[in-house]
Amino acid sequence: MRIAMASDHGGFELKEIVKEYLVGQGYEVKDMGTYNTESVDYPDYGLKAAYEVASGRAERGIVICGTGIGISISANKVRGIRCALCHDVYSAEMTRAHNDSNVLAMGGRVVGRDLALRIVQAWIHSDFEGGRHARRIDKITEYENNVEKG
Repeated sequence: MRIAMASDHGGFELKEIVKEYLVGQGYEVKDMGTYNTESVDYPDYGLKAAYEVASGRAERGIVICGTGIGISISANKVRGIRCALCHDVYSAEMTRAHNDSNVLAMGGRVVGRDLALRIVQAWIHSDFEGGRHARRIDKITEYENNVEKG
């Protein structure tokens, strides 16, 4: 699985920890930046990772800013992206099972290292259940398509 990752300065340290973990687990990680703790704007990086997923160049994405809120809002502006902000393992499992999320957001100033790795592991290993949940995802996709048409 190829995973696009991005963060702003507030999520940089956690991004590096998660990236190292994923590479160690055999995943291909495309780091979309930022590459240090110098102040940057989270939309620039959240959008880069989201476009990688939306284009099919990555199967999933992980985005991290200070709280995870701003970068998740940014990622969700990209058509086809279902980015979920998760600060616990249960939410990570459920967003895959029920929402078929393709981007995970976390807060580098909210989630510690060990919890973040458990969230990532749960999110990666959880599968979409389909069924009634697929009908709901289809409604979101239909809305996205109709909004673009005006």
